Amino acid sequence: MPRIHLLATGGTIASRRGPGGLASVTPAADLLAAAGPLDGLTVTSSDLRTVGSFALTTADLRELVTEVRRCLAEDVDGVVVTHGTDTMEESAFLADLVHDDPRPVVVTGAQRPFDSPAPDGPRNLADALRVAAAPVARDAGVLLCFDGLAFAARGVRKVETLRSGAFAAPGRGPVLRVDGNAVTALARPVRGPALPLDLKAELPRVDVVPLYLGADDALLRSAVTAGAAGVVLEAFGAGNATPAVAAAAAGLVAGGLPVLVCSRVPSGPVAPLYTGGGGADLARDGAVLAGDLSPWQARLLLAAALAVAPLDPLAVVRDHLSTGNPTPHRLDGEQG
Repeated sequence: MPRIHLLATGGTIASRRGPGGLASVTPAADLLAAAGPLDGLTVTSSDLRTVGSFALTTADLRELVTEVRRCLAEDVDGVVVTHGTDTMEESAFLADLVHDDPRPVVVTGAQRPFDSPAPDGPRNLADALRVAAAPVARDAGVLLCFDGLAFAARGVRKVETLRSGAFAAPGRGPVLRVDGNAVTALARPVRGPALPLDLKAELPRVDVVPLYLGADDALLRSAVTAGAAGVVLEAFGAGNATPAVAAAAAGLVAGGLPVLVCSRVPSGPVAPLYTGGGGADLARDGAVLAGDLSPWQARLLLAAALAVAPLDPLAVVRDHLSTGNPTPHRLDGEQG
């Protein structure tokens, strides 16, 4: 009988209404009880914290990944983490960057609180536990399970603020489908080697700088002044910036500060197409175009790369990007 460990961290799935608003107060044991009977599974549980994920820090995230590793060391067949949806895609991605175990780690949560008349958390949790026990989830890395689908950590995004189908992987699609007790493979994520990140050490600061019509280089300069060791541009379209930001980014790269370029558009990769401040100029001047990674996941990739290879972080970034595949191989004709 598969043995799965449930690690609870809070979020909407654990929230109840109070006089001041929703608060994450429900422990793992109550979450598990609400998920109903899980025939064929043995599930243990523990609480790491009970907070909304918008309040988490990178230190909290490193502690979470460390605790997941400790749980795996207890000879379980998989780990499920309950987590707030606001930063779930970031936590799942960093956990996946360092995950070097064939056993699945599955992150899930809810859009409606625990005491809602129709909570979605119990079903999401039951699905996540089934995924963590499924043979088809082995060697797939960290997965995010929500609303009957499981997504690879890389490329997943929150796409709805309130609707139950909160997550998608634009341009990629889900890798597993859950229907009752059945877990069906749809695709196989392409993953690079795990990064040897020291989880006891603070991650270097990396800031995300958004592009908008008429943006100057003030925010970029402010990030460096604040101590950023790297910068991610949330660029226009296929990776374009204003001329002022492109010029400033070129100066940073020339000075040894790495710059990654992502898009503010939810789906599609960035490409070196345009000059006059566009992606062609950014790439020519040494910025790295980060494929279809979201700015938030690219930020964590660059921070981890700076930590494991401070002399050449972009080599780590390029290696990770080269192993990714924006359209995972579909199995049996399934469409995501």
